[in-house]
Amino acid sequence: MSTKFDFGRTMLVVRSQRLGITTRIGVRTVVVCAILLAIALATAVFALGTGDFPIPAQRVVRALFIGDERFDRLVVWDWRLPRILLALALGAALGVSGAILQSVTRNPLGSPDIIGFSTGAYTGALLVILIIGGGSFQTAAGAMVGGLGAALVIHLLAFRHNVTGFRLIIVGIGVSAMLASVNTWLIMRADLDAAMSAAAWGMGSLNGLSWPQVLPTMLILGVLALALIPAAPRLQILELGDDTARALGVNASKATGWLIALSVAFTSLATAVAGPIAFVALAAPHLARRLTRTPSIALVPAAAMGAALLVVCDWIAQRAFAPTTIPVGIVTGSVGGLYLAYLLVAEARRK
Repeated sequence: MSTKFDFGRTMLVVRSQRLGITTRIGVRTVVVCAILLAIALATAVFALGTGDFPIPAQRVVRALFIGDERFDRLVVWDWRLPRILLALALGAALGVSGAILQSVTRNPLGSPDIIGFSTGAYTGALLVILIIGGGSFQTAAGAMVGGLGAALVIHLLAFRHNVTGFRLIIVGIGVSAMLASVNTWLIMRADLDAAMSAAAWGMGSLNGLSWPQVLPTMLILGVLALALIPAAPRLQILELGDDTARALGVNASKATGWLIALSVAFTSLATAVAGPIAFVALAAPHLARRLTRTPSIALVPAAAMGAALLVVCDWIAQRAFAPTTIPVGIVTGSVGGLYLAYLLVAEARRK
């Protein structure tokens, strides 16, 4: 005799007899993810065809898959495609990072931008640019080390028997403010050329990125995604509270620390490649949850929303003030600032 559970929404049951896995996926979640991916891909094709050498959409698709027109292939593949691929990949990484942190802290303000992980990555990159004088690889490594170092300091300061979401956010805001002061001091002490270079990088931009950055980024993202697969099921359990998680056999402290480390790694990777891109990690999980109407924050919809947000914002950054291209971080910061204000007002009303 089997008992059917009412989940309050239509569920799709997926079974794999070979792997012995059975999982349930909300039909609405699948539809929302498909729509978001369609928007992201349509925007990507549109962005590949716009610029100083406009190319119609059908020729863009032909250049991508057939490539019989040499000039179209040059423009699409060599000049524009690396930037679009990185926008999609880094947007997805920021969406996943924000979704993890908001689930672990059980707070909608639990974002790497607010808690200070992005600021720590910026500090690490600044130290490399202004003091060591390293190139792009050393800057990326510095951003990764800075983000992980900031996360470790915040975690240690917030730890008291266990890490709670509210304490982690408060400590993170304080550490972020201190690191922001350090960043300003470092830029003020630098010579003019180095300071301008560091300040431009700090706005978050996809300008100048090319194929040499694509392959390492995709490889690291693939490794992080594989590491996330076994840890992802613990997110929904941790959202029930540490005591409930322990009752269900989950080591809450260990699982929280591992998930925060993964969140920091996703954010630090995006910061290392393109600089600190604000508010995508904050807004993407929220918007995805509102669209899917799920009881908890899901990773795949957050990734799809992050990819769609960043590729759309990057196209706006390229074309809104053409021929001048502004950093995409300015666009995401403007849009995200409005969303953060709305979020704070909504939270205040809810309480």
